[in-house]
Amino acid sequence: MPTPTRPPAPPPRQRPARPSGRRNRPRWAVRVAATLSVTVLAAAGIGHAMVTGLDADINRIDPFKDMKNRPERGHGMNVLLVGTDGRDRITPAEKKRYRLGGAPCHCTDTVMIVHLSEDRRRASVVSLPRDSYAETPEHTDRTTGRRHRPHPVKLNAAYAEGGPQLTVRTVEKMTDVKIDHYLEVDFTSFMKTVDVLGGVRICTVRPLKDTYTGLDLAAGTHDLDGGQALQYVRSRHIDGASDLGRMQRQQRFMAALIARATSSGVLLNPIRFRDMTQSVLGSVRADKGFGTDELLDLGRAMRAFSPSSSEFTTVPIGRMGYAVKGIGSTLKWDERRAGRLFDTLREDRPLAAHRVRAKAVRVDVPPQQIRVQVENGTATAGLGRRVDSGLAATGFRTTRAPVNAADRTVRRTVVRYDPRWDRSAKSLAAALPGSELRAEKGRGPLMKVTAGADFRSVRKVRAENPAPGEFGAVTGDQVVCP
Repeated sequence: MPTPTRPPAPPPRQRPARPSGRRNRPRWAVRVAATLSVTVLAAAGIGHAMVTGLDADINRIDPFKDMKNRPERGHGMNVLLVGTDGRDRITPAEKKRYRLGGAPCHCTDTVMIVHLSEDRRRASVVSLPRDSYAETPEHTDRTTGRRHRPHPVKLNAAYAEGGPQLTVRTVEKMTDVKIDHYLEVDFTSFMKTVDVLGGVRICTVRPLKDTYTGLDLAAGTHDLDGGQALQYVRSRHIDGASDLGRMQRQQRFMAALIARATSSGVLLNPIRFRDMTQSVLGSVRADKGFGTDELLDLGRAMRAFSPSSSEFTTVPIGRMGYAVKGIGSTLKWDERRAGRLFDTLREDRPLAAHRVRAKAVRVDVPPQQIRVQVENGTATAGLGRRVDSGLAATGFRTTRAPVNAADRTVRRTVVRYDPRWDRSAKSLAAALPGSELRAEKGRGPLMKVTAGADFRSVRKVRAENPAPGEFGAVTGDQVVCP
């Protein structure tokens, strides 16, 4: 059958001439605007498509089942972040390398409340020491099936007795903060998160060594992979600070992790965001409400994040070594100060003073703890006052009464100190570039600075563990590497 011929195409439509008085809108501007609109819409669609379905990889739990008499919901979102000592999926080689031998205790190694502000511009992280004195609500032991009346425990034991649900109930009872979501991370998911981001950068002003975990870092800057980061946050035997020192390192690590995530571009690239999320979610546990929309919401919020957007603190401790029969030594919270802290969290207010900070050299001891007497070792009038004022401006406790030295021909600035305060002396010397340290037994805690002809200016310094504010909170930019 012959194919019918098509009718001739109509002549091209003539574009009407524009009035001569009308400004011509450039076609390229229209095309660029249209292209940008399509790109933005496509990126949003691809972003959602990339992440949709990933929440199916999460091991789901219901920590809020049948919970009653809960605290009122405040502003913002509260996530209970729990780190467990799960090590079942770690290879024998990794266990040996990172000192992860032994059986897991099926308890929490880390407990933190992560508060995201209502406007999603701030993240407040409050560490709850695992040895905190706690009182559990009435519950059924998940191991024995026995019904327990309320009784005292260490906070980390709540997980062993009643799992995530009892942990949430106990934390809510202690803080009066309503928990919106629960996220549980074990050793495997922790290492994966770090490795997928390409590692984290950690700085320390003094060597960190712990024979229990195998951590061995010289003073300076280090790029840690997942296993090394795990050693860093688990170490408790570096100094006498034990768990409190470990929590400071955990907070410093989280600030470094946020810095890495927000600077690496992973949150701006839907494919990289999907790959990172997919790699991590298979080894975490979360509540049923923590899904695709929450992941996207979190990803979008963090695009505008920087280290200064985060703040970290530990719940105030009122009594160390609080002995409880049958439990041992615990940490008793300062109820009044802790109450103010959690009131502030519920009201969605910042815990730390957020302000622009000048670049400064990191030192071991806060300048506010170091007493200094300044003397002028030159014939230059007023030099002693300049040095005294400069040191006071960066935080040192100077006498504010500089004197003239017996020798007025000193060429190099000298810091004299008692060997028992050597860490303080090094922090002071860091503020005086090129100065010489001279140990003098019996000097006591008062340092003496003899300004020499080489003095130019005082360099700003800040402590690796900054002096705390009302809640002991610091912002992320205070603790990450410069």
